[in-house]
Amino acid sequence: MNEATRWSPTHVDAIATRPYPTAPVIAAADIVPVADGIGVWDAWPVQTIDGAIHRAVDGTELWLALATPRFDNPDDRHDHARIHLFRRSADAWQHVGPAMPDGFSPGSREWSGSAVIDAAERDVTLYFTAAGRRGETVVSFEQRLFAAEASVTGDAGAPVLTDWRNLREVVQRDPDFYLPTDTATGRIGKIKGFRDPAFFRDPADGSRYLLFTASDAAARSDHNGVIGIAREVDGAWRTLPPIITADGLNNELERPHVIHHGGLYYLFWVTQRHVFDPAGPSGPTGLYGMVADSMAGDWQPINGSGLVFANPDTAPAQAYSWFVFPDLSVTSFVDDWGDGAARRFGGTFAPFLHLHLDGHRASLRGCATAKGIGE
Repeated sequence: MNEATRWSPTHVDAIATRPYPTAPVIAAADIVPVADGIGVWDAWPVQTIDGAIHRAVDGTELWLALATPRFDNPDDRHDHARIHLFRRSADAWQHVGPAMPDGFSPGSREWSGSAVIDAAERDVTLYFTAAGRRGETVVSFEQRLFAAEASVTGDAGAPVLTDWRNLREVVQRDPDFYLPTDTATGRIGKIKGFRDPAFFRDPADGSRYLLFTASDAAARSDHNGVIGIAREVDGAWRTLPPIITADGLNNELERPHVIHHGGLYYLFWVTQRHVFDPAGPSGPTGLYGMVADSMAGDWQPINGSGLVFANPDTAPAQAYSWFVFPDLSVTSFVDDWGDGAARRFGGTFAPFLHLHLDGHRASLRGCATAKGIGE
């Protein structure tokens, strides 16, 4: 891997001067709860080794998402998050329940990750974030990257994950590259990261990677988000230096993931307006990314700024946690929908979007392009 590519204030400054895509406004009719009494956010499907959404013979998909009972203050959900299992078929969602059994996860909470099924379609490897420590009496924000296996069982149309096993910490934090998280506080927008593992297999040579959200150990700023990476070598994960740095610009480059499309590598992440350094330029809450000819780089910002698309100006926090698949479909969840006058946490899956990629340019199919915010 080459030296980390910098996502710079100059890139973000360009957002104000160029047109950029915005997602359609989410209306009340779009908000369909997947189960009574629970709120759902960061989600990912069981994927094939090449990143496609895995579908059973009858078309059923298995999805995982963070979920909790609904709280009066939606921010409280992060202190109770567990990974839940869902089934999707014919655009209908079915809630199964917590994915892993009680007491299996090593954390006090479970945060985002990814899941890959083997070629025989019998076993799934789940990569996930263990937040805190099981049994802790005070909620902490330590984050560790774990994996576990489960078997796919159940009748046609009703698969489940059973026989959870082989729990292990897969990526060790290298202090030369990544800040610790065990001293972090839960202050919104200030938390440091070592989370969100996303699997990617490079079609060029078969190399396997985990991308993750982290914080820069060599930072000169408190806004020091990076995208970290590990590579599988002889069956073990080797922690590598960051590949993208936003030191001095942004604190959280969340849920990074890579797809291979049209011979190019597209690296996506999500971030929110409030985690940009207030002393510099900021972008809207949206999906961001860079593109390169190989996993080694040279990474260049998509659309010249890094912004792939944003929430609409009239609903700037309506959705979040976008995740792109090789067919260019994009999932997310309904967050604070509406005009922001009163907080309304959707807590369910948002309507799917679809990207159009053309080299270093990206747009949303069937969606308008907004003018730059400075125009």
